[in-house]
Amino acid sequence: MTSHQEREELDRRARQGETVVPGGTGGKSVEAQEHLAEGRRRGGQTRKEQIGTEGYQEMGRKGGLSTNDKSGGENAAEEGIPIDENKFKTRQRG
Repeated sequence: MTSHQEREELDRRARQGETVVPGGTGGKSVEAQEHLAEGRRRGGQTRKEQIGTEGYQEMGRKGGLSTNDKSGGENAAEEGIPIDENKFKTRQRG
């Protein structure tokens, strides 16, 4: 737990544009950064549940191959790296 004084200092730094909460990039206060970080964490977890661990890993593999000038899919094709896009389609429940 941070003290009131420490939290005020973090809030001051956040208002100056510094990221003081991991995953809170873009928030203009400590509270806003906390909310952004929680939403991003929850969103990723939800997607992982939708497509499964294997699909989530495959999607990350493709994303890791992307560059400023080419998508991950283009780079994978050029390098001969197989990416199974069927793994990151939403699975049917039930």
